[in-house]
Amino acid sequence: MHTERVTIEGVTFLTTLHLGGPIGLLALHGAVEGGTAELAREVATRTGATLLTFTQPTGPPRHIPSIRMSPCTPLTAFLTHATLAISLHGHNRRSAPRTIYVGGSNRPAARVLATALTGSPFTPITTLSDIPHPLRGLHPDNPVNRTRDGGVQLELPVQARTTHPVPTDPEVPPGEVVEGIAAGVRRLLEGQGAPG
Repeated sequence: MHTERVTIEGVTFLTTLHLGGPIGLLALHGAVEGGTAELAREVATRTGATLLTFTQPTGPPRHIPSIRMSPCTPLTAFLTHATLAISLHGHNRRSAPRTIYVGGSNRPAARVLATALTGSPFTPITTLSDIPHPLRGLHPDNPVNRTRDGGVQLELPVQARTTHPVPTDPEVPPGEVVEGIAAGVRRLLEGQGAPG
């Protein structure tokens, strides 16, 4: 596990990188989308996946859109090592408090993860036209799409990211979601990354 401070658009991030298996778990907004870094860490620990998280150790949390996350050294190492990325994000759509939007460029892998999450208390949505445009994760500059086989962007409501209704440190992701994503990662590994 390697930690490094990087600065992007004047914001200091603490990155944590572990190079593991060919599938990579990515949490670009660990400080502002509570529970995503912890969820990525739990899934990576259970599956041996590669892991990269970004948190903000000081100052008020600031959200920098994924497509503007610079190719810093840890992110470049992640994108070079992993063949398929799974990027964890948080959404706060009040009309969809139990919905997990499953976007990203690798649609076969998206369906594998959605199937693995159907046993959780949340409803995964994979049809792109049913996913709000800002949450689809299809932009080519989005890091989730820059690995060899592209990736899957999971947009998770608050209750799918943390078991606490208010921000706490550390966040504790719900077991059903951890198990669902981990099961999906294992299936993708069995299929050698489900190339898109």
